[in-house]
Amino acid sequence: MKVKYSYLSRQFDQIDPILEDIRALVKSGDFTLGEPVRRFEDSFAKLVGAKYAVGVGSGTDALFLSLKALGVGPGDEVITAANTFVATAGAIETAGAKIVFVDCDKKSVIDVSKVEKAITKRTRALLPVHWAGQPPDLKALLEIGKRRGLPVVEDACQAIGSAQGKLRGGSTGVAAGFSLHPLKNLNVWGDGGVITTSSEELRDKLRLMRNHGMSSRDEYAFYAYNSRLDSLQAVVGNHLIKDVEWITETRIKNAKTLDAGLAGVAPKVKLPPRDPGDRHVYHLYQFFAQDRDALHAFLREKGVEAKIHYPVPLHLQPASRPLGHKAGDFPEAEAQAKATITLPVHQHLTAEEIAYMIACVREFYGKRR
Repeated sequence: MKVKYSYLSRQFDQIDPILEDIRALVKSGDFTLGEPVRRFEDSFAKLVGAKYAVGVGSGTDALFLSLKALGVGPGDEVITAANTFVATAGAIETAGAKIVFVDCDKKSVIDVSKVEKAITKRTRALLPVHWAGQPPDLKALLEIGKRRGLPVVEDACQAIGSAQGKLRGGSTGVAAGFSLHPLKNLNVWGDGGVITTSSEELRDKLRLMRNHGMSSRDEYAFYAYNSRLDSLQAVVGNHLIKDVEWITETRIKNAKTLDAGLAGVAPKVKLPPRDPGDRHVYHLYQFFAQDRDALHAFLREKGVEAKIHYPVPLHLQPASRPLGHKAGDFPEAEAQAKATITLPVHQHLTAEEIAYMIACVREFYGKRR
C-alpha cells in the first residue's frame, strides 16, 4: 500500500467551481488587492477570532512584516523557539534583529520557563511558535510580555484553528502570522500568507507596508515592500476556507486514532504530551521514535511517506554560525531532532491507510525485539 504525505491530488480532484471563479476574475481584471482578497480577509479574521486580517505574499512575510510594523530592527533582539522552521528565524534576521533561541519543552513548543532568562535590555518582541499545530503556553507568554513590556507575535503559520482553553491561536498576541502554503491545513495554489491583529493602527500600517507604502495611487506614506496576497490565490482561499472546520476535526480524529494505535509500542515509541485543554490541529503528526532513522527507512520501503522535521536544529545550522551556538546549548531541541518522525495525518486519509501505518510501525519494532 502507498500512503502519500501530500494530499493535493485528492483535495483538488474536482476543481471546476474554483476555475469558474478564476475565469470570472480574469474577465474582471481585478488581480491586485481586489474584492476576493477583501472577502477572504474578512472571513479569515472571523475564523481566527481577530478583528482584522491582512493578506500578504507568504507566511514568512506575515512574520517579517509584523516585526517591522512593530519597529523591530538593527540592534534589537527577538526571542523564539530553537526547534522551529527556518522561516521563523529568517523573519527575525531579515528584519535586522538578532535571533535569540530558547529551548523547547516536551510538547515541542517554546519552554516558557526559560523565556524570561533570555530577555535582555535589547529584547524587542517574543515570537512563539505553534509548532506542528500545537499551541505554546499562551497565557504565560502573554503575562511575560505584559509584565516586561514586550509584544507577543504568534507564529501560527502551522496552526489555523488552534486554541488553548478560551485563547484562540492568532488572536491573543498583538499580531499573528499564518501561512497558506499548499501543504498547510488551509492552503492555496502557491504561496500566500495572512497577518491577524485586533489593532486598527497596526492593520492600517500593515496594509501600507505590504503595498509599497502607497496611501493612494500617487502618494506614498513611506517606502516599504511588495507583499500582496494575489486575488487569484484569494479566490482559491475563499473556496477552501469553508472546509477548515471539517479539515481540522478530521486531522484531530486521525491523530487520535494514530495515538491509540501507537500507544502499545511504548517505550520504543513515545508520544508527546497531549494537553486536553489544547486544540492541537495537527499540521504535523509527530512522535519520538527509537532507532528513528531505521524506522524512517523501513516506512519508506513499505510505501509510507514518513518525513523528518527536522534532523538538524536551527542553532546548529551554518546560517546560525554568527550566533556562536554549539551542540548542547538547547538539549531538548537537539534530542527531539534525533528522535522525531512525522506520519501523514491529512484529512483525506482512509481508515485502511491509517491502520496500515500503525501496522508498519508495529512490524518494525516487532522485528527488533
